Parts: sequence; structure tokens; C-alpha cells
Amino acid sequence: MKVLNVNKYFYIKGGAETYYFELTNMLRKHGNEVMEFSMKHENNFESKYSKYFINNIDYYTQTKPYQKVNNALKIIYSREAKRKLNALLSKEKPEVAHLQNFHHQLSTSILDVFEKYDIPVVYTAHDLKLVCGNYKMLTDEGICEACKGHKYENCIKKRCVKNSLANSVITYLEMTRAYKKKMIDKIDYIVTPSRFYRDKMIEFGVDSDKIEFIPNFIDQSNYVPCYESDDYFVYFGRLAEEKGIFTLLDAMKMVGGPKLYLIGGGPLEAEIKRRVELDSTLKKRVELLGYKKGEELKDLLKRAKFNILPSEWYENGPYSVLEMMCLGKPTIGANIGGIPDLVRNGECGYLFESGNYKDLAAKINMLCENPDDIVSMGKNCRKVIEQEHTADVYYERIMNVYNKVLEKKKNK
Repeated sequence: MKVLNVNKYFYIKGGAETYYFELTNMLRKHGNEVMEFSMKHENNFESKYSKYFINNIDYYTQTKPYQKVNNALKIIYSREAKRKLNALLSKEKPEVAHLQNFHHQLSTSILDVFEKYDIPVVYTAHDLKLVCGNYKMLTDEGICEACKGHKYENCIKKRCVKNSLANSVITYLEMTRAYKKKMIDKIDYIVTPSRFYRDKMIEFGVDSDKIEFIPNFIDQSNYVPCYESDDYFVYFGRLAEEKGIFTLLDAMKMVGGPKLYLIGGGPLEAEIKRRVELDSTLKKRVELLGYKKGEELKDLLKRAKFNILPSEWYENGPYSVLEMMCLGKPTIGANIGGIPDLVRNGECGYLFESGNYKDLAAKINMLCENPDDIVSMGKNCRKVIEQEHTADVYYERIMNVYNKVLEKKKNK
């Protein structure tokens, strides 16, 4: 089968990109032809389709007013993405398009091109952008579902995009246009990596017949489980507001035993360092290791006792948990979003009330005081991976989706 895999980033930026490249590798391994459409960037991997990639758009470093206006308009509709995708499709003629993260830089303009060529579109929802302007259902006040019923004017009222009026107005225009033009109808099928995302999207009006929960897969052959550990546990991922890092730091003031290694970078890194330095307890108990990758990261993870995921937003199917499960490590995770799909309470770790540092501290102490539970839960984790999250299981399910949308197109 000829599949076009679409994602706005063509390097590993987060879990969506991990999935994107793993999916491409899996499909090619089974003899499928996979084409790629993305955005140019200095960190990109090589692709023979890179001549079709759109020029890089960086919303964080643009300084000139005309650049800001031009790039803001591309969020609503990108003529460049439409033109370059049209050139790619006219030459390569894929049978199915599989979209990952495409909003903003690529925009909904690409859906018009797929419709023009009558190519069925599958979309893996790595976030909630289809139904929420800021994609996280999170504002400074906490979880927010104010846009339910297509009330996108609440983006402006709450300034929910980077707390910026200008950014929130652009997002309001983007979401309103997509709704009025019925862009979601141009997506034939939606895959969600968590049950929670499927249920939440249906609650927000997505047709239940065109959305399916398929848990993420991971290549377990790249991970050798390790049931021994050194005297530390980890958080690894972005150091961002929605990740609940400050709740974790508050919990660390109430626990004894192993150290916490914070692995990663992000907008809160400086503030976290400041808080740790100013608190004598945290200074002894918490180490910030910065961004790690590859074998260095894997070595740190496999020697950890367990993982902490203290999120305060609707997480999807986080790869950080899957990676730790592969290594035979349990997770203490917030009972929010799709985390409970992976962190089976008492079996593959423990759940705690999101935002409740006392509950988190209690769960950390419980696990630290019972080292045999860490090992038994770690073995349960690896078993779940081998039974439910393999590439072979995923391949069968995603091919069923592709065949379903192809058959639907033929019968129209």
C-alpha cells in the first residue's frame, strides 16, 4: 500500500514524532511504500521527499511585524502547504494519507488537497486540537472545556493561547473557519492512543462511528528490561506548566529515601532550578540533569527505581510510560486523561489525584518502602507491553483502518 505520512516536524521533538517515525519504519518493514510530508528544519532527518516540505515556521523567534502577520495567517490557511502538497500528490499518488500533528504550520489547507485527489485521510490525535483551540484544554485556571459546543470565542475571553490576546484571536479565527468549512468531515477516520481522548472527542461532537481507540506501540526489541536499580527515581519529559513539576517538588519535601532525577528541558527549567536551590530539603533530594537522549537517557532510565508522571492536563498515551514499561519499571502517575490506560493502579504502578502533592508523596513513600513491589510491578509492565503494545498488534489494527477508509471511498 502507498501511504503518505504527514507531520509538521521531521525530527524527534516529542511523543508524536516518536510515533511518526516508528509508524513509517513499521509500514516499510511490512513492504508498504511510505512517503513523507513535513516542514524544513536544520534538525530534520533525511527524506527523499524533502523538496516538497514547506519552509520552516518558528512562532517563537520571529521578530519582525510582517513575519508575525504572515505566519499568523498561515495558521488559518497555508497556501504554501497547499501548493507543495498538491505537487507531491500529483506525482506520487498515495492511496491513504495518515496525518499526525499538522495544525498551525501545515494548517487545515492540506485537507482540501486530499479532498481534491479523493485520498482518504486517517488522523492520529496526539492532542485535543480538533476540539480545543489551545490543544490542551488547559488555562492558567486549570482544566478548561469552555469551547464545548463550538464556542471558540472563549479562546479570546480566556486568552488561552500563551495568555496572549493576539494569539488567541488567531486561534479563534482558525477554529471558527475550520468549523464553518466542516474541515473535520474531510478526515475519514480518527485514531486516539487513549480511551479518554476518544470519549472526550465524542463528548465534544465527533461522530463515534469515525473514531477508534488504538493504544500506541513500541519496539520492545530496543529495550532490555532491568529489574535492578540504583538509589533514584525519575521524571523525564518537558519541564512545562501542564506537567505538574511544582506539585512533584512539593511532594519531595514529604518523602525520604531515593533522590529524584529531573531529566529534560523546557520553559520552567530556570524557575525549577531556583526553587531547588532555595530549599535545603529539595537541594539534597532533587537533581536536574537537563536534556538527555539516546543511550545516555536509556541508561539513566533502566537504573531508576520507577518513573513519576505528575501531569495536570489531559495526557494522551504518553510514550514516557511505555518506554519505562519496556524497561520493566512502574510509574506513579496522575489519575487524569489517558494515564490510567497505561498505569494500572496496583499492577503497573500507582495512580494519585492530579495536583495533590500529599497523595503523590504517599504513593512515592509506599513504593520506596516496598522494593519487592517495584520488581513485581516492573515485570507486570513488561508483560503488558509484550501482550498489548507490540508493533505486530498495531500493524494489524492500523491496516484494518486503512482498508476500512479505502473501502468507504470505493462505495461512495
